[in-house]
Amino acid sequence: MFQIRIHGRGGQGVVTAAEMLAQAAFYEDKFAQAFPSFGSERMGAPVVAFCRIDDKEIRLREPISEPDALLIQDPTLLHQLDIFSGISPACYVLINTTREIDDLAIDAVVTQLHPGRLFTLPATDLALKYVGRAVPNAALLGGFAAMAAMVSIESVERAIRSKFSGTVAEGNVMAARESYHHIQAEMGSTVLGAVTSAANQGDSHA
Repeated sequence: MFQIRIHGRGGQGVVTAAEMLAQAAFYEDKFAQAFPSFGSERMGAPVVAFCRIDDKEIRLREPISEPDALLIQDPTLLHQLDIFSGISPACYVLINTTREIDDLAIDAVVTQLHPGRLFTLPATDLALKYVGRAVPNAALLGGFAAMAAMVSIESVERAIRSKFSGTVAEGNVMAARESYHHIQAEMGSTVLGAVTSAANQGDSHA
């Protein structure tokens, strides 16, 4: 089972993101569930939603305390809540921000995670570019598809179109697609950096 926890604020489409991700999994003949945490969902208040994906029926119903992937829709939550609670070194983390990882003051998280598990994405900027609204959920799902490879970008796009229609749907699809390619490029850079580092270490011991 693969478990995803999504953090954001009311009005950012956190619950909708979980629902679309589950729908994308359904399109690939997987079992999935999506549900929000209980509490305030007023505009701007912290919101958490959960999604589970598996190849067999899912019987769990409790909130996800040890996620395999963490999607952070609002970077202002990084130091307001313990949103990294329960993560393992193998957890994937995707943060909606235009800032570099070194500027986020999350060094403890960076050192805890395996290389190639932490990425940033300007999801809000992409949403504004293609949809005209600061709702980064669809863009983040595109990034997640590239990062974790649990669902394809085609299934994400299909899920977006099942939730929205017209220009809103197509704008979100374009944001998701650009996000997908953005994270693919980031992952390629991470692999290249690791290979270069290993080669340099080998030369130093030669």
